Amino acid sequence: MQRVDVIIRSFLFQVLAGACCIFKIRTFRGTVELHNISMTAKKQNITLVSDSAGQSLAVAGSSYRILVSGKQTGGSYAVIDMLVPPGSGPGPHAHADMQEMFYVADGEVEFKTESGNHTATKGALIHIPKGGEVHCFKNTSNALAHLICTVIPAGLDEFFEEVGQQVEAGVFMRPPVLGPEDMQRVKALAEKYGQQLYPPDFFG
Repeated sequence: MQRVDVIIRSFLFQVLAGACCIFKIRTFRGTVELHNISMTAKKQNITLVSDSAGQSLAVAGSSYRILVSGKQTGGSYAVIDMLVPPGSGPGPHAHADMQEMFYVADGEVEFKTESGNHTATKGALIHIPKGGEVHCFKNTSNALAHLICTVIPAGLDEFFEEVGQQVEAGVFMRPPVLGPEDMQRVKALAEKYGQQLYPPDFFG
């Protein structure tokens, strides 16, 4: 047991010294061995995004600002600030392998889902879990709606970068009229980023 005692004391020394290593224990014929699996990951810097920072894009008549991109998080998540004017919002779509959350910072929007319709007002949170339920939202009020969207994992931010047009923060552009070829291109891009698009009249 002397060897075991030396190994364990060495392990405790590393922990107390702040090495914070991850070990696993394996037994073989009464011998305990501790194997170093990985060293401490490098700490990531905390960042602050100002009210004018982040790439702004005109998407479907709304103004989207990417606060935290998938490139910054290793693809684990993305956060998008959305300003949605009256009458605007994305059409019916689904994403089976992505979670999506909307916090209504101001105004209100109508969410349509396969399980029913909901009006989300200031302070509400809409959670769309994985699974691929079809949904869409639209600002049916007479005032600007402000949403904070979080997607897990990231990818939706890159889709917006490809289909949107770069603009100054808070600038809105009328959505372009899309022909059959344009619609096929958008559909292909959506599928590239794990989305399925549905006809505008999907919910009747």
